[in-house]
Amino acid sequence: MTGSPFKVLDSRELCHHLRYELRTDEVEWPDGTRGTYAVFRQPEAALIVPLSERETTFLVQQWEVPAGTVEVGEEPLETARRELVEEAGLAATRWEELGTARATAVSTTRFHLYLARGLTEVPRRPEVYEQDMVVRELPFEEALALAADGTIQHAASVTALFRAERFVR
Repeated sequence: MTGSPFKVLDSRELCHHLRYELRTDEVEWPDGTRGTYAVFRQPEAALIVPLSERETTFLVQQWEVPAGTVEVGEEPLETARRELVEEAGLAATRWEELGTARATAVSTTRFHLYLARGLTEVPRRPEVYEQDMVVRELPFEEALALAADGTIQHAASVTALFRAERFVR
């Protein structure tokens, strides 16, 4: 499907903080029906499924894959490389794109998903608020099981893990 199925008649910003914005859009559908929708504008993000030669993966803090916000002017793969070092203390020599995903229809964010292989350990460079971040290494199959049984609840991480499974099997 190309283009929007509706026309935006009016937009009103409700709040704004740095790169985040909440607004309402007054829209009209082709049949003349009108409605008001909340829209949450936020930056794009890159998520990484690191996969070792031993077929282990690495999750951070509360059972999520390493991830981070795409900075202004930065390509998503650059973000993925940076975040893998910052959060997990890993560098990768091989990268495979796993596509993109979205959180919800009312959010503009897009998640860029990657599988990282050829891993080597490097010094972590966490952000100030990530200093106490815990990195967990576990078998990839166990991570898939945790995603399937609901232990991993971060939707984008679940998506990334199951997309990566296609390349691993």
